[in-house]
Amino acid sequence: MDAASRIDAPGPVTHGTDTLEVSLLPGRSGIGARGAISPATRRRWEQALAVLARQHADVSYLELSQVGFVDVAGVRAVALTAMNLPGGRIVVERPPPQVPRVLQMFWPDLREIEVVPR
Repeated sequence: MDAASRIDAPGPVTHGTDTLEVSLLPGRSGIGARGAISPATRRRWEQALAVLARQHADVSYLELSQVGFVDVAGVRAVALTAMNLPGGRIVVERPPPQVPRVLQMFWPDLREIEVVPR
């Protein structure tokens, strides 16, 4: 992730053992993340989702292949972002296994999110 495409402050946010780095995806509407989405990194995650919502077109992408963990509140933030978009959808690419499980458990009919598994 290069410095020009980082969201918010440069460099990762680190709290204890949890680190989260988020950047814009090159060549398409969306963001990529690396690290963990937990209470310690939640503010950075929510800021990144706000950027995603402001830049949203028809489809926005969340590339999560380098994320090792997302807690329920982190998935909730994605669901709320998707529900508040003015049309279109979010494609969540290669998330950790708990993301589709939590979406299915709490938001089984949420059509604004498509998950592309690992």
